[in-house]
Amino acid sequence: MRRIGIDVGGTNTDAVLIEEGKVVRAVKAPTSEDITTGILESLTALGQTGMLRSKRIDGVMIGTTHFINAVVQRRHLTRVAALRLGMPASASLPPFCDWPDDLAEIVRGGVWMVEGGHEYDGRPFMPLDTGAIESAAREMKAKGLHAVAISASFSPLDPSHEKQAAAIVARALPDAAITCSSDLGRIGLLERENAGLLNAALADLARDTIAAFEKAIADSFIDAPLFITQNDGTVVEAAQAGRLPVYSFASGATNSMRGGAYLSGLQDAMVIDVGGTTTDVGQLKHGFPREANSVVRIGGVRTLFRMPDLMSIGLGGGSHVSLDPLKVGPLSVGYRLLKEGVAFGGKQLTTTDIAVASGRLALGDRARVAHLDDVTCARVFAEARRMVEETIDRMKTEAGDVPLVAVGGGAFLVPDRVEGVSRVVRVQHGDCANAVGAAIAQVSGECDQIFRGLARVDAIARAREIAADRATAAGADRSTLSTIETEDMPLAYLPGNSLRVRVRVVGDVAAA
Repeated sequence: MRRIGIDVGGTNTDAVLIEEGKVVRAVKAPTSEDITTGILESLTALGQTGMLRSKRIDGVMIGTTHFINAVVQRRHLTRVAALRLGMPASASLPPFCDWPDDLAEIVRGGVWMVEGGHEYDGRPFMPLDTGAIESAAREMKAKGLHAVAISASFSPLDPSHEKQAAAIVARALPDAAITCSSDLGRIGLLERENAGLLNAALADLARDTIAAFEKAIADSFIDAPLFITQNDGTVVEAAQAGRLPVYSFASGATNSMRGGAYLSGLQDAMVIDVGGTTTDVGQLKHGFPREANSVVRIGGVRTLFRMPDLMSIGLGGGSHVSLDPLKVGPLSVGYRLLKEGVAFGGKQLTTTDIAVASGRLALGDRARVAHLDDVTCARVFAEARRMVEETIDRMKTEAGDVPLVAVGGGAFLVPDRVEGVSRVVRVQHGDCANAVGAAIAQVSGECDQIFRGLARVDAIARAREIAADRATAAGADRSTLSTIETEDMPLAYLPGNSLRVRVRVVGDVAAA
C-alpha cells in the first residue's frame, strides 16, 4: 500500500509518502493564500525527491481547513434556502434565529416553514404539506437559490418527511445542492438544523475546492483517487466529502492525533499539536480522538453533530510575542513567518525568534535576535508552559498523570516536563504528524438512531448494518470493517421499547 497524505495548516502544507506502513519521505511547503498552490508545491517537492517515479499511488488523502475557515472568516459562502418541516409548533424560533447577525446576513437566502415532521415517539406530528413544499421550491427557483437545507422535527427518528421534501425540491431545482439534517444529525432541532444550514452554505466552495484538489493532483502527474479527511480521524471519497463538507471541520487536529498515535504506538494518550497559529489538545481513546458530546459552536453558530473533543489556544510557532507586558499570542504571522519574523529580516517578534535566540532552533539568522538574552527567552517559554499546562489540565478526564504526545512544527514550545503528564513523547516526523494521520486514515461509517419495537440485540445489529452500509458508500472495503464504538441508551420517556443506539465502524479503503 502506497499513499500520499497532505495536510494544509495555517503556516505550512505538509506532504508525506507512506509505503507499507512506513514514512519514507516528508516535505513542507508554505501554505498559499489560495491553499491549492501550496498543495501543488508540496506534491512537486515530493516528486523532486524521486520517490514517486514509476510508482503506483493507491490514494491521495488531503486534510484542509478551507471549509471551517470560510465560516469563521465569513468568506466564500453560498446563500441558502432554509426549509423547515414542523409547523405550527416551531414558528416562534425560525431558522437562523440564533446565528450571529453578520453571518446570517450572508447565508440567509430565504426561510420557508411548512407542516410536517414527527413527534418524539415517531408518530407524524402533522401530515407533510407537499403543496406548500412545491410552492416553496418555485419561490426558491425564482430567487435564484441553488443550495437548500431541509430540517424536520425528530428526523433522526424518522427521516421520511425530509427525504420526501428533498425529492420534491429536486424536481423543481434539479441542480440544487440539498442537505437533509437527518444525514448529519443528532436529536435537537435547532442545532441539527444549524449544521445543515452551514453544510448547504459550503456547497459551492466544496465543489470548487475539490475540483482544485483534483487538478493539483493531475498537474502533478499522479494517477490516484482523492480522499478528504474527516473530523473523526477517517477519510471519505472526494464526492462524498463534497456532499457533506462540514464533516471536515477540525479534521487537521484529528489528523495530528491519529498521526501521533501511529508514530508513537500509543492508543490511549493526550496529544498536543502545536502548529504555526494554534495549539490543539485532545485525548486518544483506542487510537481515535475522543468525541464531543455537547453543543459545539462553529463561527458563533450552535451545532450538534459529530465533532472531536478539542481545546484550542492561540499559541504556535508564529505567535506574536510582546515583552512589556509579557504576552504570547493569540495573533500569529501564520504562513508569513519567513517574511515577518525577526530572525528572517522582519519586524514582528515571534515564538520562533525566541527559540532561535535560545538555541532551540537552527533557523534564520541568529545574529538578528542576539539582543534577546536568556532571561527574556526563559520568561517567554515559561508563559508558553503555563498555557500548555492549563489547557492539558482542562482536557484531562482522569486524576493521574498521563502520557503526552507532542507533535507539530511548534512542538519546541512544549517542555520536557509538564505538570499532570507522566512523560512527554516526541516522535520522528512529528512535525508532519497531521499529514501522516491523513495518509494512514481508514474509512468510517456511523449510525446514531432511535429504534422502536426491537430487542436490544436486534437494534444494535440493525445500527451496525446501517453504519456498515454508510462506510461502504464512503469508500470502505466491507470485508475489513470492524466496530470501534457501540453505545445504547434506553429512552424511558418514549413508548414502544425505544432505544437510542450509536455505532461506529471503520475499515480499510477499498482497492480501486
